[in-house]
Amino acid sequence: MPLNLATVWEAAAETVPDADAVVCHPVSRTWREFEDRAARLAAALGELGIGAGDNVGLYLYNGNPYSEVTFGAFKARAAPCNVNYRYLAGELRHLLDDADAKAVFFSPELADQVDEARADLPLLRAAIQVGEPGDQVPDWALDYERLITGHDPAPPIVRSADDLWILYTGGTTGKPKGVMWPHGALVGTMVSPFRALALPLPETADMVKSNIEAIYDSRRVSRQLAASPLMHGTASIVALSTFTQGGAVITMPERSFDADALWRCVERDRATVLTIVGDAFGQPMADALDAAAARGEPYDLSSVFMIMSSGVIWSQPAKEALLVHKDMKLVDSLGSSEGTGTGMRISDRKGGSATARFTLGENAAVFKEDGQPVEPGSGEPGILAVGGPIPIGYYKDPEKTAATFRTIGGRRWSVPGDWATVETDGTITLLGRGSACINSAGEKIYPEEVEEAVKAHPAVADCLVVGVPDPKWGEAVTAVAQVEGDASDDEIIADARTRLAAYKLPKAIVRTDAVQRGANGKPDYKWAKQTALDSLSR
Repeated sequence: MPLNLATVWEAAAETVPDADAVVCHPVSRTWREFEDRAARLAAALGELGIGAGDNVGLYLYNGNPYSEVTFGAFKARAAPCNVNYRYLAGELRHLLDDADAKAVFFSPELADQVDEARADLPLLRAAIQVGEPGDQVPDWALDYERLITGHDPAPPIVRSADDLWILYTGGTTGKPKGVMWPHGALVGTMVSPFRALALPLPETADMVKSNIEAIYDSRRVSRQLAASPLMHGTASIVALSTFTQGGAVITMPERSFDADALWRCVERDRATVLTIVGDAFGQPMADALDAAAARGEPYDLSSVFMIMSSGVIWSQPAKEALLVHKDMKLVDSLGSSEGTGTGMRISDRKGGSATARFTLGENAAVFKEDGQPVEPGSGEPGILAVGGPIPIGYYKDPEKTAATFRTIGGRRWSVPGDWATVETDGTITLLGRGSACINSAGEKIYPEEVEEAVKAHPAVADCLVVGVPDPKWGEAVTAVAQVEGDASDDEIIADARTRLAAYKLPKAIVRTDAVQRGANGKPDYKWAKQTALDSLSR
């Protein structure tokens, strides 16, 4: 598509200037304010020498500034790059170095990690603290609010649909990789939400305006509550579409997930669409609704039309527990940072498909390893691929780009590594990634990284890390370790905590006399997983 998202959102601001654009209690900003602040930030970035072709890191918690920084970077033609706010200094340093980041925006609570990392980032021109007016700012950092108030708005400019949004993902192996999404491809992925509104996918700024006018006339304005972090694709990709429809993105001020806080936010801010990540969100949300109803204080869910999940399987029982309280669309979207629209599963009170069963997307297919389509009903596993508007590849990694973005049958596909079978009715059953990558509550975790952190303890002779099924997390990180000495599990995990973000830490350690490896020294993850399952089931 020929559109740049900054230009699209400028058109939205012209069309509905007084409507909400971003909301995070107690602060809400209209589209006029949203655009003005982003334009001032774009001017500040320009003064720092940051513009077309440059990248900036967003090391931020959810909140209005996350979207403001994204818009401001787009206006300046720079690419915003997500950074996991759970990263410690070493992990932060690696990502910002890999991204060639010229600036990093960070929440005040994360200042120590930025301070530790910045000395080893020669390309970094600015570290910008995003806090409240009057917050103390380190002498090595710039104040976000002062940057905005200290600059006049940058005027609109001509931009390219080839400008980038870079979404860092763990992928299936190795260190995090930056998925390069051109703006035009991102707009192209929005065909389904516009089709649901009986509107064409916009190709010009005037079409953006006419679409938004139609949406407001029909009172079908999206108010998306990003319950999951905007640093992940699940919430952020939907947010890009919400803004393109002239809607509002709502976030919560809490630093950790609280199901009751979510439902209070729904009531207060009249959210229509919620974005979550599977059972880790959905089950506590249902439990909170149950408890509220039991005490005679049910939450007002009248505004909610849809709950969307991606990134991890969302079980049918967890969905049914929510549907007890309101009939709504529960959408389980199958996709990845490398491509959207692979498949979808929709449930409501009329029913829904079994867990892990999806309707294949119109641009998706399942191929055998020889590139031939898998025959429906054959039971033969194949690898999922999605075509259409997809990324151009991984940032600075042509080898991994060639491995994931492949040409099959003369067409370019994104093949991130999910396997599935095709049923006789054309639906697919997801089998999972064909690697040892662990997916815990939507977070991708590399076994090798955790293994090295655990083995750093002097009592650990060897270790393999696997994911085991868990009702809350999807998969729980589990270390199968050869421990020599009297160190306790808590001591080993506490030691690893000094090297890893908390979400990567093992939930359990299974002790074994020796860690089984192949003759070539490669890990035997099949053995490790079975060992963990056997031990934990006792």
